[in-house]
Amino acid sequence: MAKIVLASGSPRRQELLQRIGITDFDIRVPRTEETYPAGLSPRETVEYISREKSDAAAALCTPEEIIITADTMVFLDDQRLGKPVDEADALRMLTALQGRRHTVCTGVTVRRGGEILTESASTDVYFRPAAEAELWGYIRTGEPMDKAGAYGVQGLGALLVERLDGDFFNVMGLPVLRLSRMLERFGVHFFC
Repeated sequence: MAKIVLASGSPRRQELLQRIGITDFDIRVPRTEETYPAGLSPRETVEYISREKSDAAAALCTPEEIIITADTMVFLDDQRLGKPVDEADALRMLTALQGRRHTVCTGVTVRRGGEILTESASTDVYFRPAAEAELWGYIRTGEPMDKAGAYGVQGLGALLVERLDGDFFNVMGLPVLRLSRMLERFGVHFFC
């Protein structure tokens, strides 16, 4: 099997690859600007950035290596919620999300040489209503500060989530079922 390269520094993506049995992989993080053309839908946006990351990662890899790149974004009413710049920004985001539905989209690109496959997944996340004191308590844990949308569903942020419609792992940053199907097209099989 070809060497797999995860072109991401995300500890969550590394953990998810390991959870599905991919334990022998390299990490090579390309430098990219996460910019995209105006007017793209949320899915088109994450797919575009994932492909851009893949193009940058290709310069760090051999044509025989299988490269995985991903980009995850949180959207509320089609408006992107990035990582909070400070605690007040985290409160603003969490207040906007509480009691409402938002969408987490992840674009994934798998590439080997000139063969490139890009797909995306979307998951609707429903937050429960929460008091401002609860939101401040969560913010003080520090968990929201490096996460898009100011929460981590795999941590204490799960206590704010009422339900999910879609792939839970997508919300963590990597839709593993979709990725496994993509990797199968590159000769990586999981149950054979």
